[in-house]
Amino acid sequence: MNQKVRGILLSLVLALVGWQIGKQFPIIGGPVSSMLLGMLVGGILEMFSVNRDALKPGIQFTSKKILQLAIILLGFEMNLFRVFEVGRQALWIMVFTLSTAFIVAYVMGRALKLDGKMTTLIGVGTSICGGSAIAATAPVIRANDEEVAHAISTIFLFNVLAALIFPALGRMIGLTDTGFGMWAGTAVNDTSSVVAAATTWSEYAGNNTALTLATIVKLTRTLMIIPITLFLSIYTNRKAKLACNGEVDEEPHYSALKIFPWFVLGFVLAALINTAFSLPVVLSGNLVKLGKFMIAMAMAAIGFNTNLPKLIRNGLKPISVGLVCWFTVAVVSLLVQKGLALW
Repeated sequence: MNQKVRGILLSLVLALVGWQIGKQFPIIGGPVSSMLLGMLVGGILEMFSVNRDALKPGIQFTSKKILQLAIILLGFEMNLFRVFEVGRQALWIMVFTLSTAFIVAYVMGRALKLDGKMTTLIGVGTSICGGSAIAATAPVIRANDEEVAHAISTIFLFNVLAALIFPALGRMIGLTDTGFGMWAGTAVNDTSSVVAAATTWSEYAGNNTALTLATIVKLTRTLMIIPITLFLSIYTNRKAKLACNGEVDEEPHYSALKIFPWFVLGFVLAALINTAFSLPVVLSGNLVKLGKFMIAMAMAAIGFNTNLPKLIRNGLKPISVGLVCWFTVAVVSLLVQKGLALW
């Protein structure tokens, strides 16, 4: 553990600074701010040829293990009764938007010859819950830190755009409070951006209907992490087994137990505990806040481990995939709502 202390402490310091920046600029948020700081510090050390070997064990530990623990803590945000109540109304919208995001990401990724892992991360980030979904999916599909940083940066860009333009667009097309809450909850990527957009709408409308609905729908979307990561773990397992049976045997002793996302079971258990025992809001709220801060630590570590010049050079393709995914999901959400006469 001693070898990991330096890297963990660096991630902690970067996350503390990033967290404060996120408080000042909620539209950006602590995790993205921390990742950008990690990129900046890592880039400066790289520029001056500073040896970073002593930091690597702790950086790797933070970006993997602490991240997984953070995902578990987010489960304490879930009250499954409330999720199921609202989720029944939003279920068909989520089915269509999730399917759209993955299909579009796959087609665009193939057309642009983008790496499959990157395409998956962008699809997951767009369809489920932005950075948290990317963070949960990355270890399952064995995405490296640069791929995670690419996906996070892409999702962040469209989070900001959505928070800025969705309220005005919603008014232009005549959405009701319920309609906007459903739209923001199903078509905006990250929770912070959902809240930002719905808060703007609610302040204009003079009530919290849209904000409350958007938040619950967004939390319902977050539960989709569970089946998606389980599916991806099974798919990755089968793919690895096929590779082991082929000419190239990179991992002859591959085991499904190694890739199974055990932290997802922890996430489910946390949600069940919070639902069954009705944990005090102070306790569950603090556990979730700790989880989000730990995600900021992990994002700082991922940013530190990222080759920034390469990220900039190769960033156009992920942004193109993210743009098309984001646009089509927003349109499909509106069309399904219109079909269900929700606005």
